[in-house]
Formats: sequence, C-alpha cells, structure tokens
Amino acid sequence: MSDTKKRQTYIKKIGNRGEAAALSYLQKKGYEPVERNYHSIYGEIDLIVKNSEYIVFAEVKTRNCSAIAAPAAFVTKSKQRKLLRTAALYLEEHPIDLQPSFDVVEVTYDKVTQEIIDICHIPNAFASVYGTYDIDF
Repeated sequence: MSDTKKRQTYIKKIGNRGEAAALSYLQKKGYEPVERNYHSIYGEIDLIVKNSEYIVFAEVKTRNCSAIAAPAAFVTKSKQRKLLRTAALYLEEHPIDLQPSFDVVEVTYDKVTQEIIDICHIPNAFASVYGTYDIDF
C-alpha cells in the first residue's frame, strides 16, 4: 500500500472514531440520532440529530491535540455552503417541525495514545462565528 493510501486510511479511521465519539456525546446530552453521513449532490453531513426543539446538522472535526488551530476553524465558508445546501435538500425530503441548527462538534485526540481527550459541542456554530447564515444558494 502506498504512503498516500495509508495516510488516507488513517485519516478515515480517525474521522470515523471522532464521529462515533461525537454521536455518543450528543446522545448523552439528550439528542436522538437521525442520520449519519447523509450525502447529497452538494456534499455530506456527518451527523443529523434532534431533540424536542432542534434538528441539528453537525459537522464533526477531529484533530490531534498539537493542531495549530481549533478543529472548528477548519469549517470554511465553502464547507458551510455545502452543509447548508445539503441540509436544505434533506429538509425537502424529510419535512420536520423543528428549528434547524448548524453545529460543530470538535473532537480532540492524543496523537501518541490515540485516545480522545476532549469533545466540544458548538451549537449554532455558523451564526456564533459569522453572525448570520449569509450563505448564497
């Protein structure tokens, strides 16, 4: 196996572990799982969960503890547009009477031990970082 293929496999493995940990964390906070890795022509939403008020479209970012920036910093404007478009398609296909929220779940792990050391849920992350959902469709 090439070094590039090994790295891609490693990154996918870490990402899957991060998503599983994020889902478990959200369930402990009272959220019910709806979908995992929902795909559309625009992209993918890592987790879709809900509670009595919100349907949450969550982007999970998993990084090691020596990363130069917080995991949420890697959710770019382009990624936000893809998430919003994908969520809009999801809601067309699955109408629900809940307020949508676009959240980020940061999962931090120790690079040496591979253990997850922190999980941080940022509700309504796009609005809290950028003020509004000023994304053009």
